Amino acid sequence: MTQYGFFFDQSRCTGCRACSIACKNWYDIPPGPLKYMRVYQWEEGAFPDLRLGLLAINCYHCEKPACADACSHQAIFKEDKYGAVLIDSERCEGERDCWDACPYGSIVFANGKDGEKAQKCTMCIDRLEEGLIPICVTACSLRALDFGPIEELRKKYGELDTLDGLPAGDHTRPSVVLKPRDAKKQLVPWDGDRVLELWQQRGPFAAPELPPTFTDKKAVTEPAAGMVGRNRLVLKPKTVEEFMTATRDDE
Repeated sequence: MTQYGFFFDQSRCTGCRACSIACKNWYDIPPGPLKYMRVYQWEEGAFPDLRLGLLAINCYHCEKPACADACSHQAIFKEDKYGAVLIDSERCEGERDCWDACPYGSIVFANGKDGEKAQKCTMCIDRLEEGLIPICVTACSLRALDFGPIEELRKKYGELDTLDGLPAGDHTRPSVVLKPRDAKKQLVPWDGDRVLELWQQRGPFAAPELPPTFTDKKAVTEPAAGMVGRNRLVLKPKTVEEFMTATRDDE
């Protein structure tokens, strides 16, 4: 068996969600929480030292898939031609042990109801059989995604199989090569204090009796706990609502 896998370049991803939308369209998946390709977006820090985190993640079709080991019904298996990890929906009982076991949150469900059958990225095995590559890779205009035999990807891009916020690959041996985002750097000089002053003002045409938009600059630079809704990567949301919050904007 030749193991196929993915490459993801976090430094090129802009969070456009073309990969996720193309995947939903290809598989005729309706709007909602069923997403084989998830794009997570979160904020790090606060003004003026703020950064946006982005991660496009599907299934890494691990060499040692924890999801398959956890399924007591043998509904998850690794096929021999491409090394894709697939789900036999007829065997699945919706018990979600596979979701508990997968460190990447790659097992997804159409809803939060008990007994709902598990689904996941199929490596677009239907397209592979036609000589095509996965639809998510085709859809990425920034070329943040690539696909092929994993050993070829490693020769081309390196051996890294984890990023900040992702588990180490030692346990499941994911079929993925990852490139982290570049270090943050200032491209255009600007004055953060001056920006805060401008933000406080309501503009030249505002009524003079109106108060400034804020009086305490720390309300912006040191926001209160809970003020930022998506302030970290949540790979395994526990509810449909939390999942949609972490991955929305692709509907």
